[in-house]
Amino acid sequence: MTAPTRGAALPVWRLALPILWFGMIAAISFIEAPLKFQAPGITIPLGLGIGRLVFFALNIAEGLILAALIAVTLWPRVAPALRATRGQLTVLAAVTVVYLAKVLLIRPPLNARTDLVLAGADPGQSPWHYIYIAADVTTMVLLVVLSVMAARRLAPRP
Repeated sequence: MTAPTRGAALPVWRLALPILWFGMIAAISFIEAPLKFQAPGITIPLGLGIGRLVFFALNIAEGLILAALIAVTLWPRVAPALRATRGQLTVLAAVTVVYLAKVLLIRPPLNARTDLVLAGADPGQSPWHYIYIAADVTTMVLLVVLSVMAARRLAPRP
């Protein structure tokens, strides 16, 4: 029997974390958010207020998962066979860019718009919700790619 390889659990975490993140986005952005406005008694301002809180919490959770994913991907001093591939690093960099764009560039105009609605104004149509949805879809696609890459690294080699 051989000694355990240093960092042997890292490939499992590289698979589990993107799957967890994918599920969170699917549940919140594509199930909870649209259904919330169909609940009896939910007004647009109330739904927006709830949505702001939920998406703030989601973005914090995404940031924590991203930090953990970066840590397990860039973990130093692991056996060469357990190191992340160039492709994994590239996809992780893309996920990081999309996350930062979502939080730093897309959320502020959405929050400003929510402020206007909560103050009783009608700001009219805006592309920001669609841009946020596109960022979420892009993140989900990248997370699937990252998960597939991680799963292939875990699969036994013939």
